[in-house]
Amino acid sequence: MTSDAMPTGTTSGTPQVLLAHHLKQLKLPTVLREYDKVARECARDGVDHPRYLLRLIELELIDRERRTVERRIRAARFPAVKSFDTFDFAAIPGLNKMLVLELARCGYILRRENIIALGNSGTGKTHVALALGLAACQKGFSVTFTTAASLVNQLLEARDERRLLRLQRDLQAVKLLIVDELGYVPLSPTGAELLFETFSQRYERGSTIVTSNLPFEDWTSVLGSERLTGALLDRLTHHVSILAMNGDSYRLKQSAGRRRPTAAAEQNQATTERVDPDTGEITGG
Repeated sequence: MTSDAMPTGTTSGTPQVLLAHHLKQLKLPTVLREYDKVARECARDGVDHPRYLLRLIELELIDRERRTVERRIRAARFPAVKSFDTFDFAAIPGLNKMLVLELARCGYILRRENIIALGNSGTGKTHVALALGLAACQKGFSVTFTTAASLVNQLLEARDERRLLRLQRDLQAVKLLIVDELGYVPLSPTGAELLFETFSQRYERGSTIVTSNLPFEDWTSVLGSERLTGALLDRLTHHVSILAMNGDSYRLKQSAGRRRPTAAAEQNQATTERVDPDTGEITGG
C-alpha cells in the first residue's frame, strides 16, 4: 500500500455504519448526531466543506463544555441548583449587590481568597453560596458543597476508617469548598480540630465560602475554644470578602407572599357563597 492510499474503511462497507462506529470510538457524539442535518443545511446554503466541518466541530465543543459543566455540578453535590437570576436582592437591602455580582465572576478563586456570609437564619446565605458555586462550575472550577456538621462527620468517619489523609487531600485539591451552616450545631473538640485542619490546609491554596448565622464573636460557642476560634478566623479572614446578610427572613417573606394570594382567594370565595334557605346547600352569589 502506498502512503497516500485511502483507508479501506472509506472504500468498502456501508459509510453510515462505519462513520457512526468511528465517531463513537473518537467520542464525538454531537458530530454523530448532527452531521447529516448540518450537511443538508450546508448543501442548501452553498457552504463549502471547511465551513461545514467548522460548524460540526463548534457544535461538538459547545456540547462538550455543557456536559463538562453538568459533571462539575453533579460532583459539587449541591442540595439544589440556584442562580442569582432567582435571588431577590431587594429583600436584603444591606447586602452589597455589586460585590456579590463581582464575586460571581470568580476572580477571588484565582486569587485563592475566601468569602464569609453572615446573617440571620433565612436571609438567603445558602442561596448566595449555591449561586456562587454554580458560577464557579460554569467558569471551569471544581466545587464541593457541604454543611459544617456533615463535613465534620465525614472527617470523623474518615479518621476512624484510616482514610483521613486521603479525604484531606481531596478537600485541599478542590478549587472552591463551600461550608454551609457553621454555627447551627456545636462541634465536639475533635470535630472542631478536624474542621480547623481542613481550613488551615486550604489557607492560600484554595478558596472557601463559609455561611454562618453567628457573628464572629460567637463562633467560640460552636468551636469550643477561644484559641482555636482565633486561629481559624486568622486564616479565614486574611484574604476575605464578608457579606453582611442580616435582616428579615428571606424565606418567611417568600412564604408570606405565597400565602397572601391564597388567603385572598379564599376570602373572595367566602364572600360570594350563600346558603339556599330551601335546600340548605351552599351556592355562589
